[in-house]
Amino acid sequence: MSMKSLERVVSEKAFKLGNSFPCQICVVGFLLGICLTSLFLAALTSLGTFEFAAFSFTSTSSVFPPCNSSSSQIINMVASIDRKLKWKNKAETEEEDEVKLLVSAWDNLLLNEEDFLKKVGMNKSDVPNGPHLENCEEKARVRERLDTRIANRTFPSWISGGDEENYPLTRRVQREIWIHQHPLDCQNKSLKFLVADWETLPGFGIGAQIAGMTGLLAIAIKENRVLVTNHYNRADHDGCKGSSRGSWSCYFLPETSEECRKRAFAIVKKREAWESGIVTGKQNYTTKEIWAGPIPKLWGKPWSYMKPTTEINGSLISSHRKMDRRWWRAQAVRYLMRYQTEYTCGLMNTARNSAFGKEAAKIVLSAGDWRKKNKKIETQIEEQVWSDHKPWIPRPMLSVHVRMGDKACEMRVATLEEYMRLADRIRDRFPELNRIWLSTEMKEVVDRSKNYAHWRFYYTEVARQVGNKSMAEYEASLGREMSTNYPLVNFLMASDADFFVGALGSTWCFLIDGMRNTGGKVMSGYLSVNKDRFW
Repeated sequence: MSMKSLERVVSEKAFKLGNSFPCQICVVGFLLGICLTSLFLAALTSLGTFEFAAFSFTSTSSVFPPCNSSSSQIINMVASIDRKLKWKNKAETEEEDEVKLLVSAWDNLLLNEEDFLKKVGMNKSDVPNGPHLENCEEKARVRERLDTRIANRTFPSWISGGDEENYPLTRRVQREIWIHQHPLDCQNKSLKFLVADWETLPGFGIGAQIAGMTGLLAIAIKENRVLVTNHYNRADHDGCKGSSRGSWSCYFLPETSEECRKRAFAIVKKREAWESGIVTGKQNYTTKEIWAGPIPKLWGKPWSYMKPTTEINGSLISSHRKMDRRWWRAQAVRYLMRYQTEYTCGLMNTARNSAFGKEAAKIVLSAGDWRKKNKKIETQIEEQVWSDHKPWIPRPMLSVHVRMGDKACEMRVATLEEYMRLADRIRDRFPELNRIWLSTEMKEVVDRSKNYAHWRFYYTEVARQVGNKSMAEYEASLGREMSTNYPLVNFLMASDADFFVGALGSTWCFLIDGMRNTGGKVMSGYLSVNKDRFW
């Protein structure tokens, strides 16, 4: 009885204390703090209503309890908010866990490692399709079949967009280069070849190597020869398996058919083939012929009516001294990189999952509980129609390539701030643009990108250059495989982005521009921090 009396006395005192004016003031003050914070955040986000923890505060709803409210009502309101906070925090935690699980599952599938799936009680078939991922094995089979010349079969097309969205004559030129490089009969005695290794001179980057090969392709077409590329030093690493090791075909489908390659490699061993001119090599041509020689005249002068879409210092460039070379290199690089191999497709999958995996997982989760869905069954429309769609990336996307370091000996080097001023100009016209794919070799550029909080940056996770180390030293520190793979990933990402800001003084940016102008991106324009040094 004495214990019950004590409890009754304590309860009465607590009730009186709860109804006391100072206590109510404290509780109301607490709620007022929440309200003011929510209104402040709502102002920052320019929303009429700001919802915090599933509890909406609006200008029309009262969050303040009336003055005559009892302490029990106030306490119940606080408890309600607390429950909703806990509910939302739990829901957000569960979603984050599901997102991490999906991204990890995709990662392990890309690595062909199924141990992780077994640990979480999943099979490979349980994992939903990632909208940002391609079936590389299937894509490779389709591309190889399309790239094989068969009599009376239609020509394969790898050009995106309409004719007005590409450089003049792009579709025709691509078709005729492919036909030239894929003769029906590689055993024809009259067939001539130009066999060449990729350039390996010290200081030559990937861009210079590709630019040199575009010059050799021009010579081959002018002399009615089939270009056959031989050793590619940047593919001489463990990632390139079998016969693709040390070959361009590790990354992209070969420039000619396997039959023509075999024939060319057979006759280069014969002295009479060289003496008769059936086969030639780089040594047969001067540096000027390779790098600055005239381009094929089969198509007239389509560069003379290219629409001006490049802006430098606020002005569109309507013409310059190297219009013909710019047009030709765009055509040549598009042909050489027309189809990715299974290996390159895998590199792109990995890069997209690393950069966009969480966003892709949220898209999949928004469609419902993926665990309860039926097993995936490929239908005809999926195999023959939808499979041709490009993998998803968040759009619109701006690619910014910042070239610094030892490039200062060849062009005016611009700071990140100059590139970002151009990026902001594009965003002024397209306010929905807030994402940047940033490619650069410099660590300081990645670090300074964090100062631009109104942009969301994506980039490859790789060790970057610090200080004024030469590009050759930097690439050596990464190793051959990494120093080749990550630039090519950046190159292809930039080629597919909706907009591009770069430096035309850089051969790499020059080639990216060429890929974009033969890939349906002409009307996106190109803002450059400088001009090409040869214009």
